[in-house]
Amino acid sequence: MHSPHLSLRHYGPSPGSHSHDHYQLLWGWQGRLELEIEGRGACVSSGRLAVIAPGDRHDFWSSAGSRCFVVDGPEDHAGLAPLAGRVVDTAPSTLHLLRFLAAQGAEGGLPQPAAAALLLATVTAHGSAAPTATRRAIDWAALDLWLDARLGEPLSVAQMALQVCLSPSQFAARCVEETGWAPMAYLRQRRLQQARRLRAQGWQVQQIAERCGYRSPSALTAALRRADAAR
Repeated sequence: MHSPHLSLRHYGPSPGSHSHDHYQLLWGWQGRLELEIEGRGACVSSGRLAVIAPGDRHDFWSSAGSRCFVVDGPEDHAGLAPLAGRVVDTAPSTLHLLRFLAAQGAEGGLPQPAAAALLLATVTAHGSAAPTATRRAIDWAALDLWLDARLGEPLSVAQMALQVCLSPSQFAARCVEETGWAPMAYLRQRRLQQARRLRAQGWQVQQIAERCGYRSPSALTAALRRADAAR
């Protein structure tokens, strides 16, 4: 039986996809950690918990650096199974314990197995009291600002998905559900809206085409004509 082990780790560049023979729990403490668990994108920030099941392939990276409390183990735990592969809100009791551990050092002055066991207990205690998964809201205004600053670049669905901590497939589904547009169609609308704004401000067609990601002034003119005809 794998004895649970607690550590406070710093994450940076990706180490490559890998798996473990035990559960791994990551509580975000500082910064933002991007995760991919069995092909599904996720994000762990302060106050969030990721539960990775034994055998699940996963990868992680943080462009600006991230610190997480990590419990490795056990190999099998019925109370963790419902949370496997998910990122959920951290329970208030767990946040209090994490603050205590951070103030005292990663193990809080407790024997190592006891500190790890206490964290596990706050997640699994009372069954239904375990934190409930919530669907991460997409901040469309923030995404629009990010897109508008890069419309002249060849953007991809994967790049947009990364900004909202979702996998490309998850983002594509949510984009259609919440905006009515597929991701690349949504991007085209942002380009057209920006092009119209710049045209109203008196920009030259060549400048607008370069700023908004069109390969030529004629391509921009044709796109505007098609959009106007479809109204």
